[in-house]
Amino acid sequence: MIDRRTFIASATVAAATSMSARSYARVMGANDRLNIAVMGLNGRGTAMSKAIAGTPNCRIASLIDVDATVLAKRAGELGKVIDPAAKLIADYRRALDNRQIDVLVVTTPDHWHVKASIDALGAGKHVYVEKPLGIAPAEGEALVAAQKRSGLIVQMGNQQRSGRETIALAQLVQAGAIGEVYRAETWYANKRGTIGRAQPAAVPPTLNWELWQGPRPRKPFRTNLVHYNWHWYWEYGTGEITNNALHELDVSRMMMGVGYPEKVTAQGSRQFFRDDDWEMYDTLDLVLHYPGGRTITWNGHSCNAMRRFGRDRGVLLLGTAGSAIVDRNGYEIFELSGALRSKVDAAALSATTNTVGAGDLDFRHFGNFADTIRGLGAGQASPVDEGNISTNLCHLGNMAYRTGETLLVDSATGRPHNAAAMKYWAVDYEPGWSI
Repeated sequence: MIDRRTFIASATVAAATSMSARSYARVMGANDRLNIAVMGLNGRGTAMSKAIAGTPNCRIASLIDVDATVLAKRAGELGKVIDPAAKLIADYRRALDNRQIDVLVVTTPDHWHVKASIDALGAGKHVYVEKPLGIAPAEGEALVAAQKRSGLIVQMGNQQRSGRETIALAQLVQAGAIGEVYRAETWYANKRGTIGRAQPAAVPPTLNWELWQGPRPRKPFRTNLVHYNWHWYWEYGTGEITNNALHELDVSRMMMGVGYPEKVTAQGSRQFFRDDDWEMYDTLDLVLHYPGGRTITWNGHSCNAMRRFGRDRGVLLLGTAGSAIVDRNGYEIFELSGALRSKVDAAALSATTNTVGAGDLDFRHFGNFADTIRGLGAGQASPVDEGNISTNLCHLGNMAYRTGETLLVDSATGRPHNAAAMKYWAVDYEPGWSI
C-alpha cells in the first residue's frame, strides 16, 4: 500500500511521462470520427453509450466490463447503436493499447475513476469520466495534474452544466435577475431499500473479482456489493453526497460563482434498516459557509422520498430581489413575494432518481465534450479542475460527517485545517496498482 506522498509522487511521474501523450492522440478535424471505448456497463455506461451513439461522428469501438454476463447482455441491448465490429473486452488496458481508440469513457464504480482516467491520458486518450473524481481528494489532485501535463481533454459527468435551461438561468442570475444570491438550498429524496447482510459465497464465475477491485486493497467477495451497493461501503464508495448531491452543489456553484467555502458542517445518521451492512448515513444535512454569510446547503434523504416543491431533487436560489428553482428539467423564477415571475420547461427530459439517470443532458454534455476535442463550440462545459472543486465539496462533507467536526477550510486549495479530516485526504492502494 502507498501513502499520500507516494501517491502524489507516482501520479506526477505518470503525468510527466505522459507529456508525450498528446503525440499518441490523433489530431482531430471538425469532421473526424471519434473512436470510443466505454468502461463499465451496468449503470451509467448504458446511458452514455446511447448518448455517444447519438453524437455525430462518434463510434463505439469497444465495450469494457469485468463481468462477462453484463458485457454480453449490454452488447446485445446496444447492438443497434454500437459498431458491429466493436470489441468486447474485460481488461481496459487492452483498449488503451489500441492506437485507434481516441476516447475512454469511464462509467465504473468510484474507486476506478481516477486510475482508469490517468492511465488513459498516459496512453494518449481523451477522457469522459463520471462523477466523482475519485474516492479521496488526493486522487482528484492527481488527475488534474495529469490532465494539465497531457494537454488532453477530460470532462466530468456533471451533465446539468450542459443543460440549456440551466445555462440560461445562470446567465439571468449573473445579470442580477434575482439580486445577490445569498443562499442556495439543495435536496435529494429517494426510497432506497435495505442492502441486507452479506452471505459467504464464492466469486461468480463470470466476474473478474481481481479487476473489479482494481486499485483497492484486496477483500473477500461480498454478495451484496456488486453491482450497485458498493456505493454504501467506504472501501469503494463515497455515499449519497457524491452519488447525487454533487450535481446540485455543482449547479449552485455555477449560479453563485463560488469555489471552496471557508467552513463546512455536516450532521448525518442511519435512520433506516440499521441492521444491514450499509456503512454510511442515509440522512444528511450539509452546510457550506462562504464569506458574507452566503451558504449552500444540501438536505439528503436516501430512504424517505418526500419531495420539495414537487421535485425529488433540485436547487432553490434565494436572492435579494427574488428567488429561483432549477432542476434537470427546467426552472422557475419568483418575485420576493413568492409570486411566479416566469417558468421554462426543458424541451426533452432527463431522469432524476433512478440508478441510470439517462436523458437529454447526457447527449448535450457528451456533445460538448466531443466538440471541445475537435476545437468547436463555445468552450468546455466542465473542465476537470472545476469538476474537482465540486467533487471536493462532497469529500469535505463526508470528512465533516466522519470526524464530527466543523471543518475550517483553505478556500484556495480546499484543504481542511483539521488534522482528523486530513486523514481522509488520501487512501491506500493494493501493491502493484499505484495510480
